[in-house]
Amino acid sequence: MIRQGSMLWQYLSPEQRALASDGDFLLKDSALHADPEPTDYSYLVFPYAKLYEGFLKDLFRDLGIIDERAYRSDHFRIGKVLSPNLVRRLGGRSAYAAIENRYGKDLATRLWHAWKEGRNLVFHYFPHNYRALTRDRAAELTTSIQETMEEAVRRTRARHIKEA
Repeated sequence: MIRQGSMLWQYLSPEQRALASDGDFLLKDSALHADPEPTDYSYLVFPYAKLYEGFLKDLFRDLGIIDERAYRSDHFRIGKVLSPNLVRRLGGRSAYAAIENRYGKDLATRLWHAWKEGRNLVFHYFPHNYRALTRDRAAELTTSIQETMEEAVRRTRARHIKEA
């Protein structure tokens, strides 16, 4: 749960705060309705994964890693610019490289792993690797996303850009 009044809470937009509240509700509700159990608790991660996507777009814009055009684009892909595997190919457009250069490899890697583990591997379907989540694993992923966002806000000291 993201503590109201924390640096992270203050950084989040009203829509992102609502997603955090929805995610908290779903986690609590899933503990109350244990029987019959679903075979996959991925749905518990969705509000946090969506929140994380918005958070990263805001963070990258506010740190000057992406411009307003990329921020508003329907074609901008976080997974692409945050991938450590595409740093060389993207050059100056790599968010991973920008974070690594300014704040260290550990933060860049942590942002990437939270994205990959808490979003991509949860919501993509792979016939050869069906990754159904237990409730405990889903809760771990939501915690990882929250802690990663908290660390990013703390380490970067990001502040929202005032909209024109």
